[in-house]
Amino acid sequence: MHTPILSVIRMLSMAIALTFAGTAQAAGSKPFDYYVLSLSWSPTYCLMHSQDKNQCGKGYGFVLHGLWPQYKAGGYPQFCQTTETLSRDAIIYGVSLFPSPSLIRHEWDKHGTCSGLSALAYFKTADQALASIHVPSSMQAPVKPLFMPAKAIASAIQQANPTLPANSVAVSCSGPELSEVRVCMSKDLKAMACGKGVSTSCRSGNIRIPSVR
Repeated sequence: MHTPILSVIRMLSMAIALTFAGTAQAAGSKPFDYYVLSLSWSPTYCLMHSQDKNQCGKGYGFVLHGLWPQYKAGGYPQFCQTTETLSRDAIIYGVSLFPSPSLIRHEWDKHGTCSGLSALAYFKTADQALASIHVPSSMQAPVKPLFMPAKAIASAIQQANPTLPANSVAVSCSGPELSEVRVCMSKDLKAMACGKGVSTSCRSGNIRIPSVR
């Protein structure tokens, strides 16, 4: 008499368990929607971090800041729990990729751990994303400061990369000076329009682009 009821309870219990198991698995897979490739304008960084001898004084223009998992609705995952570690091979690869060794650990801990990739695969993906973007010749190593609106900076990047769609480039500033250029990319590194929260954040009028030293 009670057997059918017990069977239903068991079935419901199994369904609930499977639901929670699926939720846990999804959380563990560190889901995100797309990447933001962040290119830092090194001369601006070095105005405030001249003590960083690894990066400053070497004549860098744009350098890789990072490749960041991002949500279309805004925000991003960070400092995710993962069984992956920053391996020796990944560190060696990172040294050839980032302008400063301190960025290797920081970018892996904050962003790479949320990618679902091993550290080495994550850095190789960042390298591939970086190689896909061409810097305009006028912005590669200017010997004098440049002045232009943020919109013109984004346009120059897009003209040098004709496949970039509209709204795929965002310009970030530190006060009156160019800080970063950010390019939004799909998980397979195809340029795409940026999601909510990734947009140009600079004052109106001309932005100063410090010269490369």
